[in-house]
Formats: sequence, structure tokens, C-alpha cells
Amino acid sequence: MADIPSTGHVGEVRAQRFAMRGEGIGERSSAFVAFARQQVDAGRKVVALYPAWRSEDAERAINFARGSMRTDHVAGIAVDLSPLALSLIADQLAYLAPYLPPGMVAALCDELPRHLLAGAWLKTVSGLSTIPTSMRQHMGSFAPSVSFLAYCAPTARVGRLRPADVSRTLPFRPVQPVQLLCSTPDPSITGVFDDNLPQAIQPVATRTLPAQPLGPVYWGTSRYVEFVALSAHPQALAYAAGAIRASYCSWCGEPMSGRPCPFCSADNPRTGAGVRTPQTSRPPVPESAPRPQRHPFPGPAQGPVEGPSPGRRRAGPVPSDPPSDGTPLPPGGRGAADGRPTPPTADRPEGAPFTGRALWPGTPRTYSR
Repeated sequence: MADIPSTGHVGEVRAQRFAMRGEGIGERSSAFVAFARQQVDAGRKVVALYPAWRSEDAERAINFARGSMRTDHVAGIAVDLSPLALSLIADQLAYLAPYLPPGMVAALCDELPRHLLAGAWLKTVSGLSTIPTSMRQHMGSFAPSVSFLAYCAPTARVGRLRPADVSRTLPFRPVQPVQLLCSTPDPSITGVFDDNLPQAIQPVATRTLPAQPLGPVYWGTSRYVEFVALSAHPQALAYAAGAIRASYCSWCGEPMSGRPCPFCSADNPRTGAGVRTPQTSRPPVPESAPRPQRHPFPGPAQGPVEGPSPGRRRAGPVPSDPPSDGTPLPPGGRGAADGRPTPPTADRPEGAPFTGRALWPGTPRTYSR
């Protein structure tokens, strides 16, 4: 719900966009309210993403939709990401939406950014207000030879660009193979970026995209190169979905990983009703997508779990469940110390809720190195 065009990186699957343009709030909201009414009347729920740093119009449009239809089937999710990263996340969620319940889609709004490295190279941070900066960094912006690397995912931070330290100071490295998306309103200033960040990330492919219209608003300057590094592993999205630990909402029955529930705002999950990633439907494998390797650790037999009401989806195994055929667990046991499953590696994918099928819809058709 902002003027954030699609990157086109997820193929033909794209989230519905609402640029929120118009003279008054009614005109800016009308398209979204009509779309939400159509979806709710068809028996579907709506997960609406909007930038946390440009939220006023989106929040009012969501309230209009919920109030006019007297429904809690419209959830608004504020996402504190740069325009390029938010555009990619929205399309990834649109790709996963047919295979997950709405509550899990809403939960992935917080989980997917943890699997990205997103940010920008900036010539100055004097106008940057969306990411915390120090007075020293503001003063350094006046030096002609100083530039900065600002990250918005998986953590928000700003640091001075020192070529010898770029690789060592990266806050996160996506699982190999890595693809790099970048955009800038001024292609003539990309020299410093091209000489440092790609060498530190080592992407297998780099794709240059048109600049996002709201990029200068988020970064506070027009002299920037925005980037998103993501894993092109066939099970990258499946691992992100399997990393969520959710419980059913005791009021509306939707899975919720945080409080309150994004749909009905209830603050109490159903006791003892853990959510397992569904396997009843699987996404198609595009012909252009790389085929995943055979999983060396077969998962447990599928089985239903009790839902909050009759007719809910049947669910499959949790990635951390031990195999039912006595196969030993992979290195690391059930998962990391924080309860999350061990991340997949380039030579041994594991922990995917859609075992044996590639969730990633393939690499883009054209790349430029």
C-alpha cells in the first residue's frame, strides 16, 4: 500500500499494488477498499503490507475497509524496510499465499526480512531519518571522501564504508547461492558500490532494476545505490516458512506468531495448539527453477493436527520433528539453540516444509554482471 512497483524477481506472481494517490483520503483509499470488499465477499482474507515510515494513509484505508464491511478479515502489517526490500517481500508473500493460511502469511512479514541482506550505499546520511545515525556520522557526511553502508534488514544500522572491512562487517550472509538486486536513480555514482559490496557478498548473479519512486524519501538523498541480497536456494522460502512457531488464535482461529492477532487483535493464543506448516498443497515447480537435491534425511509421516474448528486445513510435519523411520537426525539435532531449525546449506538442504519441491520460482530471465 504505497508507490512501490514490483521488482519482477518472483516471475509473474506479483502482489496487488495500491499507490495511494489522489486529492483526499477517500480517493486514495477507494481502490483498496473496493479490492478488500471483493476478496472478503469471495471468502478470502486480506493481508495488507505498508511501509512503517509512510503509514498514515494506509492505516486509514485499512480502517475504512474493516469498518465499512464490519469484518476482521483485513489485516494491516507495517513493515520497516526500504522500498526495494519491501517490494520483494510483498511478491514473495504473494507467491506463498496460496499454500499457507492467512495467519502464516502475516507471520512471514516479520520472518522473511530475517533472511535478506538489504540496505544501500549512501554518499551522505545527513537526511536519513528512517535508520538511527550518530552525530559523528552526520558530521562525516561533509567530508568529500566518506561514504556509508546502511542496512535495514535483517538489522537496522549505519556504518562508514571502509573497503578493507566490508566483508568482515556484513551483518548477515544469505545462504548460497546468492543473488543481488540493486537500483539507483543516478547510474554514474555506482563505482564505489560496485568495487566493494558485490566482492564481499559474492553473488552468482546481479540484476539492476529501475529506481523505486520512494527511494529518495526513505534514504533522505538521491545519491544512493539500494540493494537486496537474497538466497536463490530452491528451499529458501520453505525454510523461512518452517522457521515460524505459531499458535492458533483463541478468538478467530488464525495462526499467530506474535501478539496481538493481526486480524482480530486478540492477545491470547489457544493453549497447546501449535501450528504446523501445511503440506496439503504444494507450489508448482517452474521449468526454469533449479531442481533441489534429494533430501538425505526423509521427514516423518504426514498426519493431521487438531485445529480450532472443523474444516480447517490438515497440516504436515514440523521440520524439527524426528524422522519416523529411525533415520538419524542431521548434524545439529532438532535445531539451533534458539529453537529455530538449522539453516539449509548449499550442499544439504534441510528443514523444508515442502520437502522435495522447489519453492523459489527460478532466477530472472536476464542478468547483468
